[in-house]
Amino acid sequence: MKLSEMKEILSKRQIQLTKSLGQNFLHDGNQLRRIVDAGAIRPADNILEIGPGLGPLTELIAMQAGKVLAIEMDFRLFEVLKERFKTVSNVELLHADALAYLKGARHDWKDWKLVANLPYSVASPILVELAQAQACPERLVATLQLEVANRIMAQTDDDHYGLLTLLLQLRYQPTEIFKIPGSCFHPSPDVDSACITLVRRETPLLDPAASILFTRIVKLAFSQRRKMMLKLLKGSWPLDKLQLAFEKIGISPMARAEAVSLLQFVELTRMVSE
Repeated sequence: MKLSEMKEILSKRQIQLTKSLGQNFLHDGNQLRRIVDAGAIRPADNILEIGPGLGPLTELIAMQAGKVLAIEMDFRLFEVLKERFKTVSNVELLHADALAYLKGARHDWKDWKLVANLPYSVASPILVELAQAQACPERLVATLQLEVANRIMAQTDDDHYGLLTLLLQLRYQPTEIFKIPGSCFHPSPDVDSACITLVRRETPLLDPAASILFTRIVKLAFSQRRKMMLKLLKGSWPLDKLQLAFEKIGISPMARAEAVSLLQFVELTRMVSE
């Protein structure tokens, strides 16, 4: 879909894009193809797309995938999509708030991939919701705000490293990131953008029950970034148990959460659960 076609549809239907919904539509064909390529889409794949907008990415995905579930919150755009894909049998359209839909019921995503230009206002909670699903997707390919992308892809002691990093990387390995210029969107966003690729770990680092405990630990650890992690955790677990665990894992009792690696948090979760 060319930019001229996109503008024509919006003008014809008198659709004013809403900034609060993160409606910045990617129209550049090269960038759209890069996103599809990052999805490593096979003919039998099920693809979840959130925020399809006018459907330029949907169209490319549908040409390669077995099934596409595209969730659009804006009813005006949903009507455009219904008309555009009415003869495309492998595209299922859903008019819904995607985050509410993901939270509303247990979904089995284990044989699915996410390939989407996510609405920037809800990108982080959507990715966390998918990552924490009991049966999470095998791959997450998402275009989002560059700052958020850097936080997800970060490593220990990186300025961007934090809670979001750990919540995503517990289940996924980050493999690729590429920037997308603002000129590739209509309208051009006020922030820089990037597409990231996360691949589900073949062997989970923790079982489902321990993953819940892991989330509780890292949320506490990052609740006050300037405070030592030990002080933040001792209100929930015995101090002597924490001190022993810190010593065995090699975490300084003076350490802040940003200096503790994913694997150290995983090991800490195992030790405090015993």
